[in-house]
Amino acid sequence: MSVFDEKAKRLARLFTAICLGDFEVVREIRRAAPAGEPDRSWREAVLQTHLFCGFPRLVQAYGVFDSEGGLGEPEPDEYELEGDTATRGAELFDSIYASAAGKMRGRLAEFRPDFASWVLDHAYGRVLSRPGLDPALRELLSCCALAAMNQPAQFESHARGALRFGATHEDLQQVIEIAAESTAPSNIEAARKIINKMSK
Repeated sequence: MSVFDEKAKRLARLFTAICLGDFEVVREIRRAAPAGEPDRSWREAVLQTHLFCGFPRLVQAYGVFDSEGGLGEPEPDEYELEGDTATRGAELFDSIYASAAGKMRGRLAEFRPDFASWVLDHAYGRVLSRPGLDPALRELLSCCALAAMNQPAQFESHARGALRFGATHEDLQQVIEIAAESTAPSNIEAARKIINKMSK
């Protein structure tokens, strides 16, 4: 069953626009938000963008939202993180990368000795494992931005993660179509080939 409904498509367009620095699109999406949105899923998606495009673009996006009515009222426990973030992050990392998780940890540690633990604690433990957004959708949002940014290796890892969390190949095809709205055709060609290979 697809997890990529109309709201998910809005979030994918929003997520990708922030990552690409297209703040007029961010403004347009916020202005067109239907009743009941923005909600927590918007706030979670927006926060997640800094893992893919850095804090400067996230800060700029928050400025756009502030000028357009904000991102809605937070839930009472929204800013509380329960449990050990490093452990939670490691568990999520293992779920996404499966049998390749150990190899990926080693590769991250090769770049810088503390990099793997920082990624597990911050990216996976403090951001990607937060409640408020379905794990499959988090992976699909990541895939959309990574396809638009022409990052095929990371795209493939997160595409496989999305499938492990219950997304479908059709969801991934829709992600590619949304990414294609925001970037040159050549930028998504590698991601398209990956999806076609995974669908066989």
